[in-house]
Amino acid sequence: MPSGSISARRTARWPRSIWPCSRRGQESRCPRRSRSRRRRSCRPGKYLPSPHEAQKGAFALPWGDPGHVVGAYARDRGAQVPGRLVSSAKSWLSHPGVDKRGQLLPMGAEAEVPRISPVEASARILSHLRAAWDATHEDDKLADQAVTLTVPASFDAAARELTVQAAAQAGLGNLTLLEEPQAALYAWVQSAGDSWRKLVHPGDVILVVDIGGGTSDFSLIGVGEEEGRLSLTRLAVGDHILLGGDNVDLALAHLVRSRLEAEGRKLDSWQFTALTHASRQAKEHPELQSRGKVPLAIPGRGSGLVGGTVRTELSVAELRSVVEGFFPDVSIDAAPAQQRRLGLTTLGLPYAQDPAVTRHLAAFLRRAGGAEKKKGASFLHPTALLFNGGVFKDTGLQEIVGKQVDRWVTAEGGAPLRRLVPFSLDLSVAHGAAYSGLARRGRGIRIRGGTARAYYVGIESAAPAVPGYSAPRRAACLAPFGMEEGSSLEIPGLEVGAVVGEKTSFRFFASSARREDQPGTVVEDVSELQELPAIEAELPAREGSAGEVLPVGLRASVTEVGTLALELFARDEKHAGGAWKLEFSVRGE
Repeated sequence: MPSGSISARRTARWPRSIWPCSRRGQESRCPRRSRSRRRRSCRPGKYLPSPHEAQKGAFALPWGDPGHVVGAYARDRGAQVPGRLVSSAKSWLSHPGVDKRGQLLPMGAEAEVPRISPVEASARILSHLRAAWDATHEDDKLADQAVTLTVPASFDAAARELTVQAAAQAGLGNLTLLEEPQAALYAWVQSAGDSWRKLVHPGDVILVVDIGGGTSDFSLIGVGEEEGRLSLTRLAVGDHILLGGDNVDLALAHLVRSRLEAEGRKLDSWQFTALTHASRQAKEHPELQSRGKVPLAIPGRGSGLVGGTVRTELSVAELRSVVEGFFPDVSIDAAPAQQRRLGLTTLGLPYAQDPAVTRHLAAFLRRAGGAEKKKGASFLHPTALLFNGGVFKDTGLQEIVGKQVDRWVTAEGGAPLRRLVPFSLDLSVAHGAAYSGLARRGRGIRIRGGTARAYYVGIESAAPAVPGYSAPRRAACLAPFGMEEGSSLEIPGLEVGAVVGEKTSFRFFASSARREDQPGTVVEDVSELQELPAIEAELPAREGSAGEVLPVGLRASVTEVGTLALELFARDEKHAGGAWKLEFSVRGE
């Protein structure tokens, strides 16, 4: 992941990037110059030191001693002691099956290792950035700046709300959320200068393929024209796909382990985790391409730690073979494979079951076909292609993906896609976030789009009770696809009642496919929708009205940071003026 997360325009980007730290003796210190433009690629990590490591001052920073380590040293030390490394904070925030405020990370750590929640991990990363900024900008504290935080385009409203809460916990309240693929395109617009208007034209559709360490993010952005000027509008975003560089690291680790086992050297689960981290370091080693291979060291455990170290190598040919396996040649009709799940599974992130990025991309383009596809086309044909993410530093992968999309488009009579040259595969999102801040102030072009999905609330139908069957459930559209930030609307034509004074459950749903639904549209079959975490809430009741079902109206709003809020307001005279506001749950169970 890229570094340089605080830009010269006072815009912070998280958590794909944090400042890399350099180890000096026993200290982990961050560079003093916060405006550095280029640093080496860095995956964010958080390391929880053991008691003998965490002696006073062992991890002191210029602004204090937090007692934990954030940054490149955390990442590198975590490769040696994986049971104390917290990583993939963003992915845990979007996990639908865990308590994001529960003390569960590092997952699978031993009993003596302290644990923290995904929200706390995210807040600590942001706190580290804030403290580093404040140490070098004493008169311009980060909390006083307009901060832009980037998130995956696939983040749902609950994950965005959790991100906002983590930022608030870190002391960053004046912020805006921005989708990472949009930020990458902003960086391209800025770097191209006035010539960007010559490189794309009205009617173009730009496909942004953003593959980072943990996720694959796809977006389609349309080019239009308003009053003689070009405009950009986000048309579609993909699902949250946990498939990226981490999967490559794991595949490399499996390859190396198989080779070691063939030599009679077996690794336990702890060593395999360490091997996975070591494979990532080897993959990113600057001498891998020039030397053709790099050494791997897998630490042992216990008193014989040094003597028990397993040593081997990773070759560039092995890396190429593994990486290309994630980008097979498939047809546009290909769908990601779904394996039958076992009844019991270890608790962890919901990784994509199919490792083929190209199959996920084909499925995304087909689902997005309803946006603005041409007559006779089976999917929306993009006309330009922009890459982002460290995976694509291998230009051969850019060529593989580009030719794959070209084949899909030309098979239906379209033209090969134009390649847009990214500003920086590591730093585009950070620079684009800074540019977006200027654009919001009228100093650049803005990408419009609003919500990436339509959102719905579940409604229980009034029906006679039948043994063994629950009352029918429907869903009403609250926010249509593309509802702009900062807007609100009252849901028309919906007669519903809310139970007050008792704990009840509110179910919410989303859809990236139902683009035509308007506020109040009722969906009879909720299985067509993606269910979001429910809200368990008790709406306060006035004295004597507990348990009543009050007729209410619904008002939905999309905040400036891109989260969704639902307000219920009383319609009867007895409770006139009564209103209840619901926020998306921070608990997915």
